[in-house]
Amino acid sequence: MQVRTDVRLADLTTLAVGGPVERLVEVESADELVAAVREADESGRPLLLLGGGSNVVAPDEGWPGDVVAVRTRGIERTGARLVVAAGHDWDELVAFSVGNGLAGIEALSGIPGSTGATPVQNVGAYGQEVAQTITAVRVYDRAEKSERTLTPAECGFAYRDSRLKRESGRFVVLDVTFELEESAASRPVGYAELARTLGVEIGERAPLAAVREAVLGLRRGKGMVLDPADPDSRSAGSFFTNPVVPADAAVEGCPSWPAGDGRVKLSAAWLVQHAGFGRGTRDGHVGTSSRHSLALTTEPGATAAELLAFADRIVATVQQDFGVTLDREPTAVRP
Repeated sequence: MQVRTDVRLADLTTLAVGGPVERLVEVESADELVAAVREADESGRPLLLLGGGSNVVAPDEGWPGDVVAVRTRGIERTGARLVVAAGHDWDELVAFSVGNGLAGIEALSGIPGSTGATPVQNVGAYGQEVAQTITAVRVYDRAEKSERTLTPAECGFAYRDSRLKRESGRFVVLDVTFELEESAASRPVGYAELARTLGVEIGERAPLAAVREAVLGLRRGKGMVLDPADPDSRSAGSFFTNPVVPADAAVEGCPSWPAGDGRVKLSAAWLVQHAGFGRGTRDGHVGTSSRHSLALTTEPGATAAELLAFADRIVATVQQDFGVTLDREPTAVRP
């Protein structure tokens, strides 16, 4: 394990906000990860785990304890089953699966961050989510002080949610097991925008590589593929989740999709834009992306307080105008 004391959280997160770190501990194996967590817990030092830092609003005051950066890597393949280290770059995993004729996560191309973070958020996009392919999550349970393997049922997956997220801080993901499909064709395309781009109907399949390239193109067009030369990618991707409401509470004119049990999912991007926060709305060093109103971006000099205040203004205005409450997708970390 390497320990450093000259790092700021802004250097470790895609939103590039956050103050100094007392101790940065970089780990490269599951054993090192467990040891680092145990050491912090036993010494009573506050602990913050970071993978790719793509779903975090880090505090301006920094972190008065250990930040454990998960740098574990590796993919073990047995047929269509992949066991992937928590720190492995997510998009590298998607590229691997597509390149090896394994279908099931191709529509999740271009999402930043690490593999271990995906079951926490139940990451999803363009009609797929990781809960559809995850069969096991190996974790270190800080409450029980032991390693265990969680089944999908024990993970409690829901829309952009899971037990790992709800019991925040308890489970440290060590690796994730995916059961994919050996196929040159994608899983049935389930998202209208992607289907139009591919020239297929909803429910049809397309070549894996074509789906990956189409998704990457769509995400780049919205500034949602990390690129140091693209200021719109200095974000956490979608900042708000699409709200799920009773069908009779749907907003007139707002795109919606069935969500089961008499509920519908509303377009958060539409709500944000029609509340007066369209693309390119700026307030100081923060604002909405010039290409997608659902992504909040920062400029050099931005602070977490500034970003969260802007997000709170959006939430309050959407509530006032449409009676709908938006939930933040990235986690606002508190020391």
